[in-house]
Amino acid sequence: MVNRMRKNAIHLPLDASTRGLIGARELALMKRTAVLVNAARGPVVDEKALVRALKAGRIAGAGLDVYEDEPNLAPGLTKLPNTVLAPHMASASVETRLRMSNMAVANCIAGLSGERPPNLLNPGVLRP
Repeated sequence: MVNRMRKNAIHLPLDASTRGLIGARELALMKRTAVLVNAARGPVVDEKALVRALKAGRIAGAGLDVYEDEPNLAPGLTKLPNTVLAPHMASASVETRLRMSNMAVANCIAGLSGERPPNLLNPGVLRP
């Protein structure tokens, strides 16, 4: 049997332009065979609209590793048979955690050595 489900994964940052980006309107535009996967940022998806779409069969399913209002979930989300919910730990592979640890160490060493940390997100905190 051919799997006809279409997976729609979300990979984007959370900012003013992406908060609530996937709501009732966007879910209604998806095919009924769509499976929405959000491992980016919870507030990108309107969970209440997602629950309504899943209950109505508007989309086939959802896989979430992040939530709109962690640790709280939209009412009814945990009761749906067409959802897979992870406790915000989908990155918990040995390889990924090792890479994360190495990045943290490299940033600490650079900072303590007076160098610019390689993954610095707020350069305004550095004093010239």
